[in-house]
Amino acid sequence: MPFLRPSLSDLIERAAADIQTQLPGTEPRLRRSLLDVLSRVHSGVSHALYGYINWSSQQFLPDTADAEALDRMASLWLQQPRLAAVAAVGSADLSGIDGSVIPAGTLLQRGDGVEYATTAEVTIAAGVAVVAVAAVVAGADGNAVMGVSLTLVSPIAGVQSQATVAAGGLTGGADVEVDDSLRARIITRMRQQPHGGAKHDYEQWASEAHPDVTRVWVYPQELAANGVTIRLMTDDATANGIPQQAVIDAVQAYIDGVRPTTADPIVVAPIAVPLDITISGLSPDTSEVRAAVEAELADLVRRDAEPGGAVLVSRIREAISIAAGESDHVLVSPVADIAHATGEIAVPGVVTWA
Repeated sequence: MPFLRPSLSDLIERAAADIQTQLPGTEPRLRRSLLDVLSRVHSGVSHALYGYINWSSQQFLPDTADAEALDRMASLWLQQPRLAAVAAVGSADLSGIDGSVIPAGTLLQRGDGVEYATTAEVTIAAGVAVVAVAAVVAGADGNAVMGVSLTLVSPIAGVQSQATVAAGGLTGGADVEVDDSLRARIITRMRQQPHGGAKHDYEQWASEAHPDVTRVWVYPQELAANGVTIRLMTDDATANGIPQQAVIDAVQAYIDGVRPTTADPIVVAPIAVPLDITISGLSPDTSEVRAAVEAELADLVRRDAEPGGAVLVSRIREAISIAAGESDHVLVSPVADIAHATGEIAVPGVVTWA
């Protein structure tokens, strides 16, 4: 039988009843009486203690533990505790006079104040130079797309102060691992003990290699007898969930450091196949209902899609039907289950309202 924490009013009533029992003839429930004050003070202290005991009981297991307790559990159960933030990396294009040197450690600043430092010395040739940079402060804020303007914090002779993010952008930046992700990794580790290279070991290694990794699939011997193909998604960091190359490289490097010596793992990104859907007869046809349908379809793709797997048309209809406010619709397309080839995965596409 579960323990029910008494409410403050229950504790006050109990204290008053105890006082009246031990001191017959008194009236501890009289307003402003000394005994009434004492019963309320005692009950307040007891209520706080019950609250602390209730909080403490939730710190024993990872499914209810707070951040501090999760970090302690992670240090005992996981090879990689809470994943630290990762700095965005990439290249920037600068221009200037040939022969001008841009030293390593040169600072560039984005319009919103985010700073980057060059990681190697380069010399301008043919009027331009492509320099490797990394965000000074780790985190997702350091990511930037190609063409974003950067400015030299301190001028360099012969080098123009304006620069731009080079092709490929600045990628790989990730915030520190959130509690829910760490909680899931601890629970998975408790349920699945390491087996020196079993399928679930690769799933665990990929999940602990980079904070952006959300889903992992492992395919032993897909390409070679000793080969292990690992595909992953970064749903919360990229628009369609397909990981950027910086994340792929980070996961590959980490797995190479822990894999069995006889295994030959390769980390690759799934091939995105947009799931385009056409719907007619939506009732009621409002912007709110449309948004709810699109959100449910995006959730469906995240739940059901996997490399080489199929998206069932019945699941698509179900996702539309459970959208908040929807009462009726006609699914125009697709009309049948959507199969995907090896390595392909469904990602949210365009929803057309006919």
